Amino acid sequence: MNQFPSAHLLAEIRSRGPLVHSITNTVVTNFTANVLLAVGAAPAMVDIVGESGMFAGIANGLLVNLGTPTPEQRLAAVEAAEGATQAQTPWVLDPVAVGALPIRTELARKLADMHPTVIRGNASEILGLAGASAGGRGVDATDSTGSAAEVAMQLAREKETVVAVSGPEDFITDGDRVIRVKNGDAMLTKVTGGGCALGAVIAAFVAVRSTAIENQDVSVLDAVAAAHVVYGVCAEIAVGDGTTRVGPGTFAVNFLDALHAVTPEEVSAKERTFETTQLQVSK
Repeated sequence: MNQFPSAHLLAEIRSRGPLVHSITNTVVTNFTANVLLAVGAAPAMVDIVGESGMFAGIANGLLVNLGTPTPEQRLAAVEAAEGATQAQTPWVLDPVAVGALPIRTELARKLADMHPTVIRGNASEILGLAGASAGGRGVDATDSTGSAAEVAMQLAREKETVVAVSGPEDFITDGDRVIRVKNGDAMLTKVTGGGCALGAVIAAFVAVRSTAIENQDVSVLDAVAAAHVVYGVCAEIAVGDGTTRVGPGTFAVNFLDALHAVTPEEVSAKERTFETTQLQVSK
């Protein structure tokens, strides 16, 4: 089996159109929905108490993003996580801006104990979730991906999950294996929702991973890496070859177009991933 089946899973998303339940922040709701539609998934933003848990059992994947955790959305997030766990729906926790801010940090740690399939964030968010730092500057990281590597591996082991640390080089681990993804472009940091929408795309990729390739299912770790590859490749396509100036507005439009139009063959040709030897982290 191809070690990083990015192209295969992209084709599966286009074929199956997984329904991704996204409890996300008010700043990025529209962009996240458009990103999911562009890549081939179906978005639904159900964050009402009394419905979110039920819908998590109907959906193929769930994103819980803590960017603007209003009182009702906090309750809905816990309800959705419980519903996803009961229905065995894979779900992604994005602990936005945790560390210094107490309400979201307490909620993020509670959710992290509820067995998310994936935890993704920037280096400062992952360190803040683990209690290893005070977090970043709001949603912006002040720590490097490398500085969060050992903590990410420890967190993955403790929570029995896959942890993805976003940065110039993405670091993705299940506590044993480590995959680094070098695709992407810094322009993603200039568009509101660049990281948040990635969480929804990860949920879509993990949702379709139980598809046999040479009689083997794709692991959660490889599916998460695949999501980062496709996302990063499309960012590179959106920026272009440098002959035309591309600012944040043009980039956002180009990025959605790239997610819609990129072919599995292009993904395979442009993919830049590698697996490293295990870091030694005490349990």
